[in-house]
This record gives sequence, C-alpha cells and structure tokens, in this order.
Amino acid sequence: MHHTEAQDAELALGGIEALSEPKRAERWMRPVEIAAAALLVVMIVTVLANVFFRYVLAKPLIWGDEIASISFIWMAMLGAALAVDRHEHMRLTVFLPLLPDRLARVAEVAGSVLVCVLLVRLFPVAVEYAYEESFVTSPALQLPMSWRASALPAGIGLMAALMILSVVRTREWGVIGGTLAVAGLLVAALWFAKPGILALGNWNLPLFLGLFAGFLLIIGVPIAFCFALATLGYLTFATNAPVFVMMGRIDEGMSSLILLSVPVFVLLGCILDATGMGRAIVGFLASLFGHVKAGMSYVLLGSMFLVSGISGSKVSDMATVAPALFPEMRRRGHSAPEMTALLATGAAMADTVPPSIVLIVLGSVAGVSIAGLFTSGFAIAMVLLVVLAILARWKARGERMEGVRRAPLNLIGKTALIAAPALVLPFMIRSLVGGGVATATEVSTIATLYAFIIGAVLYGGIPLRRVGGMLVETAAMSGAILLILGAASAMAWALTQSGFARDLMTLVTGLPGGWLVFMLASIAIFLVLGCVLEGLPAIVLLAPIMFPIARGLGIHDIHYAMVIVTAMNIGLMAPPIGIGFYIACKIANVPAEQVMAKIWPYLAALMVGLLAIAAVPWFSTALL
Repeated sequence: MHHTEAQDAELALGGIEALSEPKRAERWMRPVEIAAAALLVVMIVTVLANVFFRYVLAKPLIWGDEIASISFIWMAMLGAALAVDRHEHMRLTVFLPLLPDRLARVAEVAGSVLVCVLLVRLFPVAVEYAYEESFVTSPALQLPMSWRASALPAGIGLMAALMILSVVRTREWGVIGGTLAVAGLLVAALWFAKPGILALGNWNLPLFLGLFAGFLLIIGVPIAFCFALATLGYLTFATNAPVFVMMGRIDEGMSSLILLSVPVFVLLGCILDATGMGRAIVGFLASLFGHVKAGMSYVLLGSMFLVSGISGSKVSDMATVAPALFPEMRRRGHSAPEMTALLATGAAMADTVPPSIVLIVLGSVAGVSIAGLFTSGFAIAMVLLVVLAILARWKARGERMEGVRRAPLNLIGKTALIAAPALVLPFMIRSLVGGGVATATEVSTIATLYAFIIGAVLYGGIPLRRVGGMLVETAAMSGAILLILGAASAMAWALTQSGFARDLMTLVTGLPGGWLVFMLASIAIFLVLGCVLEGLPAIVLLAPIMFPIARGLGIHDIHYAMVIVTAMNIGLMAPPIGIGFYIACKIANVPAEQVMAKIWPYLAALMVGLLAIAAVPWFSTALL
C-alpha cells in the first residue's frame, strides 16, 4: 500500500500519530514480514474455506477456527514487532512539539528506554506463560496450546530487540544511562515503600493508572506500552497479584475470534485504496448532486458515509474523498479551512457505518451483538448526516454556482454503472451481518475476496508487487491495534479487580436524575477520552465497567453503544487535542490553526445530533 503522509500518521482505525522517526526497516526483519503476510493469507483462506464448507456443503471444518486462531495471534504479535520496526505504533504527539527541541528529544529517548525495560521484564513472563499453556491441548487438533501461546514471547522478544537497537542508535548515552538510573532508584524506592502503598488501597488507581499513564502519554510513549507500563507498575507495587496474570489478560484481549475481522477489514481498506473503488462512488454522487447549492458538500458527506461502509478506515476515507472534491468546492467559493472542517466532522459522522472496527471491538469486549451494532450504526450515521447536511446548506447560501450544470442522464448512468459493484459492498456487509447470515469475520473475508476480484476485473486490478506490501502493511497496522487492545484489557482487568467498577456503580446509581444523568456523564467521559486516547483504548478500558451500569439503569445496550461511540468520535475531531482533527488537516494540507476557527459550528451540529440520539432511544433501536 502506498504511503501518504496521512497514512504514515495514522493506523487504519485511525487517530493517533505514528512515531516521528523516519522509517527504516531492518533488513533482517524481511523473513518476519513474509511470515506475517503468509499467516494473514492462511487466516483468510481458512475462514473462507470454513464459510464454503459450512454454507455450501453443510459440513463445517471443526478445526478451522483453531487454525485461524493460531494464525491470528502469531500474525498479531509479528505484526506488532513490524510496527516497532516501521515506527507505526500509535502514540500521542500533541505535547512533544510544545517542548524545546532538546527536551523533546530527551523525553522521546527516555520513553523508548522505558519501553525496553517493560519488554525485557515481560519476556520471561511470556516464556513462562507459553510453557504453562503446553499442558492444555486444543479440542479439535489436539495440539498443545503452547503452539499459539509461543507467539507472545516471540513477538515480545522481537520488539525488545528492535527497541534496544533503536535506543542504542540514538547514541544519547547520557539520557539512556540517566533514565535507567532514575528508573532503578524509583523501582527500589517503591519496592521498599510497598507496605505503605498497599495501605493506600484504591488511591493507587489514580497514581499508577492515571498520573503515571498520563505522564507516559505526554512524553510520547506509544499507547499500548503506556497501558502495559502503568499496569505493570500497579500490579508490582500496589497489589500482591503476580505479573503472570497480566500476560493472560493481554492474550485474552488480543485473541477473541471476533477480532479476526479487524485485520481483514484493514486489508479491505487497502484494496479499496489501491483499486480506486472509493473514487468511483465519489464520481457517481457528484453526477447526482453536484448541480445543486451545497451539492458538493452533500457529495462529500455522502461519499464519507458510503466509502466508510467499505473501508472501515477514517484515513482511507478522507484520503479518497478530499482530492476528488476539494478542487471543485474551492472553485465554488468554499475556503480550504471550511472544507477541512466538513471533512473531519464527516469522518466522525461516518464511523458507525459498518464495517466499523470500533463497533467490532465494542461488541467483543462488552458482549453486545455485532449484528445489532451494525444495523443501528447505519441509522445513527444517517441522523448525524442530516444534521451536518442542514448546516452545510446554511453555510453554502452564498456559494457561487456560475457555470454549474446538471449532469446529463447518460453521464449519471455511466458513473452509476462504474460505481455499482463498489456500492454493493457496504449494503452487502450490513445485510449479511445484520441478517445473521454470517459472522462479522466471515463477512469481512467474503467482502475482501469480492473487492479483490471486482477490483481486478473492473477497476484495473492491483499490481502483484503491491499485494505483498499491502499484506505486510495490514499485519503491522493490525498488530499495533491488537497490542493496544491486549494492554488495555490488562489495565481494564486491574481496574475491575480493584473494586473501582463496584464503587463507580454505587456512586452513579445514587445520583439524582437516573439514566439521563448517567448518559450525560458518559458523553462527557467519552468526549474527553476520545480527544486523548482515541477510540479503541477508551472502549476496551471502560466498556466492561460502564455497560453493566447502563444495563442496571435500564439503558438498552445498542442505544448506549451508539451514544458512547458517537461521543468518542466527536472528541477525536475536537481541537486542540483530538488527533483525528490533525489527520484531516494533514490530508487537506491546511494549517491546523486555520481549521480550528472553522470547525466549531460543525462540532456543535454533531453535538446536537448526539444529544438527540442520547435522549431518543428510538433512533438506535428502531431497526433492530
């Protein structure tokens, strides 16, 4: 997959900048790239074979899920190592540029040293975990489970080696030695103070999982390692729980069969980008609505809606739509900051359109029906689409329409014919999952095969030399995403075991105002977390805690899911911290400070839509 500046800045689920160092892949990592790509292919082929045998021959492959699961965890861990190699682990970089250059460099190197310490500490624990798993055998293949669990020490060992190499190459020996010395002194002090720390009880939560994790985020430590370091510190110094438990939670957080669809939908986004299927949809909508006032704004929003339903990637969506529409919008008098503001909020609007990876992860961690989430996601995105379209029409009241003509019917027919195979995809994904015909994982593989074949036959195909790169890119992106999910699962377990969830439930249920106050509090929490953490970590951290409270207050699971996902997406696009906002500015090549002045009306429109969705459950549940 070709890299744009924006795609280097964000992984497919979008939202957090990659490491700022230039990419320099290690030559000795080439076999790892080949292995990760091969495992991704094995996983997809196995799922497709399972679909064929189950639905066509009515003879399901009982060992299919086990092969797919083993391939998946190995692909995820090797992909996480590739993400280290390619500097693609997601991290928050809003604060580092605010520091003086030298201090920013010191913070960056110190953060990398802390990641090395984490990985070296976890490696023997991962080896022990894989050994313990050897005493368990898989039900179908009768293989020792160490075959799959060995992926954890393999991936952690590779990441440790790559991080140590990266740190050594900085030649910042003073910073490296100073960080190790300070870290050693701090660990010794905390170890001797452990009895007093244990006596603090749940006050340790804001200390380790709040302040420490926040400090790591600010100095640019990748999010997955922030969560892992904070959880490791909490378990080591504030509890008597063994670190071994943390490894089990990381494994569990990365290994749900539902999550197999994540890398496949990431690959689908790569195929969409490579074949130009998204551009065909944009062209068709432009021929339909381009002649009316605010027509190009409608086309932008409609394209984001439909393209999102294919790719599941905000970066891919924005990078497809912006270059196709911005020149004509500029000719009609739209300013670049205004267009960028609409692009960013359009991406936030479209994130509930299937295949939304955020919805897949939410269904996995909260135990909510993915079919229900996909069905409701369409309706919720439509509500937000209408709100943004009304604002766009008002904003376009002075639009210059000189020389704009309605497209002739033969042109509309031609663009419709070209776009039709691509237009089928979002509705196929929604109907197959929503109708219970197939699981999200099965549908993702079917959709990817369909897109690959249609792209090859009707859209010029994908050069073979790019296929390997797309597979490696998908493995690296997916590994970075899944490592965040594993680390966030470990932190969520620590939060739950501490009794925090129970205390929070007691507090919330005692508030006046019942479910409405809880819903408003949830909106505020996820708006802030959407700004700071991006969607997936926030979902994995808080969904296991918040959903039981919502159920206890009588809030429908799907309704609550739509509210928090929408709030998170608005936070993601809200300056000055929201990372998605900066991604949109990079794609449009417009200075962020110019867009910042224009985006607030669009965010206000989304907030109006969000409050309507929160107050009226019917929007979320009508189609279920």
